[in-house]
Amino acid sequence: MNTQLKTADSLGLTSVLVGSLPDTLMTDAAPERYTVEAVLSRKVQPVEVAAIEGPDVSGHLTASGYPAIQLHVSDRRLVISNTNLEELRDGLASVIADQLERVSGDEREARERAASDRQAASEREHERAAAVVALASSVTF
Repeated sequence: MNTQLKTADSLGLTSVLVGSLPDTLMTDAAPERYTVEAVLSRKVQPVEVAAIEGPDVSGHLTASGYPAIQLHVSDRRLVISNTNLEELRDGLASVIADQLERVSGDEREARERAASDRQAASEREHERAAAVVALASSVTF
């Protein structure tokens, strides 16, 4: 279960790129599994790309019953290999969406934590500088 709060900057998918699907779909010659490209809701940060293509997401897909699925980010597209539209419709899309939201939430939390750390360091430096000035002011000649 995803416990992260979805925000306006959460990474998600908007639609399937129909033009990227095999021309033979819904015919006798249709492949059982193929690559589906989906449009991402925003530009993906490099750290998010690494997470999406990394072992944690792959492991989660495997644990969720999708061991053959491979994800790759290409510009503003998520390339989903070894799947089909029915599998996506019947649950895989939700699993992927949850993982994208988790990845973007993790990146957002790391960014906020870094900003907080920088602010705390700045405050400590300001206090140190004030203490140096006070100490220097206490010196009399």
